[in-house]
Amino acid sequence: MRTRESVTSVVKAYDVRGVVGRDIDADFIRDTGAAFARLLRGEGETTVVVGHDMRPSSPELVDAFAEGVTAHGLDVIKLGLTSTDELYFASGTLDCAGAMFTASHNPAQYNGIKLCRSGARPVGQETGLGEITEYLVNGMSNYHGVKGTVSERDVLADYGAYLRSLVNLRGTRPLVVAVDAGNGMAGLTVPEVFKGLPLDVRPLYFELDGTFPNHEANPLDPKNLVDLQKFVVEQGADIGLAFDGDADRCFVIDEKGDPVSSSAICAIVAERYLAERPGATIIHNAITSKAVPEIIGENGGKAVRARVGHSFIKAEMARTGAVFGGEHSAHYYFTEFFNADSGILAAMHVLAALGSQDRPLSGMMAEYSRYAASGELNSEVADQTERTQAVLDAFADRIESVDRIDGVTVELKDTKAWFNIRPSNTEPLLRLNVEAPTAEEVDALSEEILGVIRA
Repeated sequence: MRTRESVTSVVKAYDVRGVVGRDIDADFIRDTGAAFARLLRGEGETTVVVGHDMRPSSPELVDAFAEGVTAHGLDVIKLGLTSTDELYFASGTLDCAGAMFTASHNPAQYNGIKLCRSGARPVGQETGLGEITEYLVNGMSNYHGVKGTVSERDVLADYGAYLRSLVNLRGTRPLVVAVDAGNGMAGLTVPEVFKGLPLDVRPLYFELDGTFPNHEANPLDPKNLVDLQKFVVEQGADIGLAFDGDADRCFVIDEKGDPVSSSAICAIVAERYLAERPGATIIHNAITSKAVPEIIGENGGKAVRARVGHSFIKAEMARTGAVFGGEHSAHYYFTEFFNADSGILAAMHVLAALGSQDRPLSGMMAEYSRYAASGELNSEVADQTERTQAVLDAFADRIESVDRIDGVTVELKDTKAWFNIRPSNTEPLLRLNVEAPTAEEVDALSEEILGVIRA
């Protein structure tokens, strides 16, 4: 019998993730597959489509998962090497549940599973992972019905064609596009999706290698963008794209080699949607720039704030009928893509916008970057709640408003500055984001707030 602590350390808020051989192994994954199948069988699901990234441990774990699923009466369709958004495409178009084996941007020794129901509907802690946890802790009875079957299917070409049908790039000017796949799944998907488009792709680290020999496949960390920034300038590229390991996130570099804010990408994609769908609802998370809801409003849309995390964004999109959702972490969600996130689809919208006018990317994006931001600043603390309250107490006479959609977001009086403090779901950390009209204000506020948090 497993302990609850050992299971909850792996079955997290949004997915299953841990170090292979220490936290998860084939037996654990087999039982996870069985638990997922039992959950789905009770809801009338019959099939699970399964994909995996290029990590060395993925094939063995997929086989174990398939054994667990089929032992409890559901069929498995193996996709083989797949990006996470390709898995969502398969779940959406085949109308079946899905399981993607990946640890996203984590180092090579990690692996995990992102789960979804049919139509790429998310499975989070409150929508299935909690029940799976109980099965893994307490065990479950054997299934005595007919076992499921295992088959294989390749959906890469269909996925590429579908994405090309969503964004028209054929009439735009030719662009030189530098792409850093980080030895991750974008090395497989980018050539297929960009096939036949007016794009001169300059590849960097396209070889699939789950040991990540060049740099971690985590573009959120600035050090992992350095190679692409240099490569963009060397190649004279119009734009640079950096993907994480499972290629569901995309970061953008301009022609000068400078990173483009993910909030600015949210804003430009939102503007494109609102040009076609006036009055539409757009979701943005609690730490995107204030520029995002401003631009949505200026373009006649309705901006709705949501908690950070894909299961919350997807649920809010379904609830509100939103056409697009964006996160500051470079996850972007699309109504035509089953409310799921796709880094390459976001990139295609930016490429279409860039290719339809003559300005360089830096000039085009300048109007969407209205404020300075700190980025995420993490502090290890013993008591997250106590330290958060200490900050609120310290700023009591300067607070205009506080909301608690995700952690605490504080708007300050007599300025457009704000900050968000939220606890990590998995570590003893507080995460701080600060935004203000100038970099000097951001630096001063960040230093003051961190001084309280780390006191």
